Amino acid sequence: MALTLISTPLNITTSDTAVTSVDITSGIDGTYQSYEFHCVNMYPETNNVNFCFQVNAATGSNTAGFDQVITSSSARAYLKEDGTGGTLGYDANSDHHQEVSLQRILSTGTGDDADQSVSGILRLYAPSSTTYVKHFLAEGNGADHGDYTVNSWTAGYINTTEAIDEITFKFDSGDIEAGTIKMFGVS
Repeated sequence: MALTLISTPLNITTSDTAVTSVDITSGIDGTYQSYEFHCVNMYPETNNVNFCFQVNAATGSNTAGFDQVITSSSARAYLKEDGTGGTLGYDANSDHHQEVSLQRILSTGTGDDADQSVSGILRLYAPSSTTYVKHFLAEGNGADHGDYTVNSWTAGYINTTEAIDEITFKFDSGDIEAGTIKMFGVS
C-alpha cells in the first residue's frame, strides 16, 4: 500500500489560531478506494473531551450537514502514569447504534494539561461507493485527563449507499487549540 498526501487541512501550533472544527469538503472522491486521516497531537481547549468525526454525502440527497447514520463498536486499554488501574475492555460509551451524533475516535477523556493530547489514524473505506455502506476503522492513543494513557480502537460503518464526500473532525466540547491532520489517499 502506498499513501499519497492529498492535503493538510489542519496544522496549528498555538491557541491563537484555534478552530472549532476541521471540515474537509473536497478531495474525497472516486480517485482512491480508501482514505487515511492522520491526526497528530490534537490538543483540546477543554478538559475531559472526546475527539470525534462525522461525515456527509453532500452530492447526494442528504445535504443537511454532517449527520449520517453510524453503527460502531469500541474497545480501549488504559494504564495510569503511576502504573495502576490498567485494563482492557469494551467501551460502550463510544458505540453507536444507528445514530447521527458525532462518533468518538482515537481516545476518550483527553485532558487539557500542557502535556496531554490525542493522536491516531482514521481509515475510511470506499467512500465513493453507491452500492455498499462505508466502513471505517480508527485507532489511537491519548493522554486522559486523569493522567492515564488510553489506547482505543473503534470500527463501524456509515449506513448509507450514497457517496460520502465530506468529513468533519472536532472535540465534543471546545476548540481544537493545536494539532495536525493530514489526508492521504491509499493505493
